[in-house]
Amino acid sequence: MSVSISGHIIDAMRIAVGADHAGFEMKRDLIPVLRALGHEVDDLGTHSTTAVDYPDCAEAVAAAIREGRAARGLIVCGSGAGVSIAANKHPGVRAAVCHDTYTAHQAVEHDDMNVLCLGARVIGIALATEIATAFLSASFSGEERHQRRLNKILAIEARYART
Repeated sequence: MSVSISGHIIDAMRIAVGADHAGFEMKRDLIPVLRALGHEVDDLGTHSTTAVDYPDCAEAVAAAIREGRAARGLIVCGSGAGVSIAANKHPGVRAAVCHDTYTAHQAVEHDDMNVLCLGARVIGIALATEIATAFLSASFSGEERHQRRLNKILAIEARYART
């Protein structure tokens, strides 16, 4: 199923979402937006503002990507940085902090990013919604130069990954 939102054509997919306590409210507010775009959302927690460690929510989303239970992931913490670092430790995950729409779509188109990381203490829900929409409407270009660079990233990952 495809949906047109503000000029973006978005193919529905399964999205794994997670947040630590600092990102809980933004995650909670983004889930209905993702569903309105036609996506199936798997909310992997946290489910309150009670303090939790950000590597745990990053690992839950990364596992969903790695195991094929989700096509893309979205993780929210205070800055977005911690969850990005933790998620990128998992083979097959390409996560980035994006606080603008250009980076959100460009990282998918050029780098095949599959996990968007947001900082709830950095941006508000209106911008987060625009960024998530840009991320989910983008697809990897497959252009030779981008594929060549992605292959180099995958080769680095293969050299150091423990499965």
